[in-house]
Amino acid sequence: MKLSFRHDPKPGPSNRGHHALIELHQVRKVFTSAAGDFTALNGVDLSIARGEFIGVIGRSGSGKSTLINMITGIDRPTSGEVLVGETAVHRLNENQIARWRGRNLGIVFQFFQLLPNLTVIENVMLPMDFCNTYPLRERQKRALHLLEMVDMSKHAFKLPSALSGGQQQRVAIARALANDPPLIIADEPTGNLDTKSANAMFQLFERLTREGKTVVMVTHDTSLAQRVGRTILIADGEVVQPGTAFPSEYAAATAAVA
Repeated sequence: MKLSFRHDPKPGPSNRGHHALIELHQVRKVFTSAAGDFTALNGVDLSIARGEFIGVIGRSGSGKSTLINMITGIDRPTSGEVLVGETAVHRLNENQIARWRGRNLGIVFQFFQLLPNLTVIENVMLPMDFCNTYPLRERQKRALHLLEMVDMSKHAFKLPSALSGGQQQRVAIARALANDPPLIIADEPTGNLDTKSANAMFQLFERLTREGKTVVMVTHDTSLAQRVGRTILIADGEVVQPGTAFPSEYAAATAAVA
């Protein structure tokens, strides 16, 4: 698979972090409401290399989802820098960020978010249609190839409602790979899956990293968190354990914020 970024118009490229795919520099995010200000991220510094399989862990409300939203450009930092590849994500306008995200990120959600009125294969083709990344005549063939990769090709012309949760998540992963992005973001992808389905999905992510993809996965599943290449523990909006977490270290870290 080709794993280079497609170069859309983008301001502010950076020369830092030659080997890093993702860099956050002093990222701070403050949400303002009638009840006052809430600091979701507080001066986060983070570097993720190409080809890493990262697990983002921490209790509810710790800032995990906000961190992911910074990387994907779904939300913008109050201050600081977010760099993905050659792109200064925090400087992109809305039109630029939609194009950049569609071509360079694959996002897998906890609740699958497949369009119910489209068949499985149409769901997988949708990112290609949106970004016009492959010739029209090649899209169905590519979608079938991706569905075969996740062992779902025999269900290609079914509606999502005919599939189990684990099957729908496999389709969601195929859709995330549609435009051959170098970066896969998975936000609690096993939250609605049984143990067997969760393990199958995790093995697929492991395969993708072996093939050169970078995977960043938010998870509450301690058994999966112990199997990733590196864990990032978030507590009170700060990265408190940025290194490799072995099972004993992970248990101690989670106990500290439980």
